Amino acid sequence: MSDKSNPGIERVGVYVDGFNLYYGLRELGRRRHLWLDLRAMATHLLRPHQRLVGVSYFTAAIRNDPPAVARQETYLAATASLGVQVVMGRYQQQSVQCHSCGATRRTYAEKQSDVALGAAMVADVATRQVDAVMLVSADSDLCAAVHAIRRLNDELGSKTRVITVLPPRRRSEILQRVSDAWFPLGHAVIRRSQLPDVVQASDGCVYHRPQHWN
Repeated sequence: MSDKSNPGIERVGVYVDGFNLYYGLRELGRRRHLWLDLRAMATHLLRPHQRLVGVSYFTAAIRNDPPAVARQETYLAATASLGVQVVMGRYQQQSVQCHSCGATRRTYAEKQSDVALGAAMVADVATRQVDAVMLVSADSDLCAAVHAIRRLNDELGSKTRVITVLPPRRRSEILQRVSDAWFPLGHAVIRRSQLPDVVQASDGCVYHRPQHWN
């Protein structure tokens, strides 16, 4: 994040709800869209008067599925090598009981990612790092962070625009209502924002698109 140097330019921070986006992409085109260049996507969404000051991606590490773990680790490493801030939450083990037969099974629920995302947006507004937050999510739980931004603006005498970008096949009337603007993430932007099959990082590391995502 950097200080505002041109008063005519709106500084935009982009905050991506990783799993909300992931499942939207899966429903849209199965696996072929998952090798997504988040910085390219964010850049395509900006208007001429806006400047991208950072992209943050919030997710949690997959558990108990080695092939999926390997794919996720490759994608996150490639994404981080291109300047995206990757923020990890966690999965919490839970036991779910079947109401019909009484059997229990182990499952996992994602924890902390939405809290971390909301906190990051509020912190960047509080420190005047951004003039607008672009939230890529349809999770209504993030309305609390939007309300916190409104209260901060009242205290600071400022106005931070909240722009919600809805992942494919995702909607949230409540989140749309509290945002200053909202629009769906279009298929054309997704297609134009794919990483090359081979990502070469500045440190010499090379990341290959997982074969499973072809």
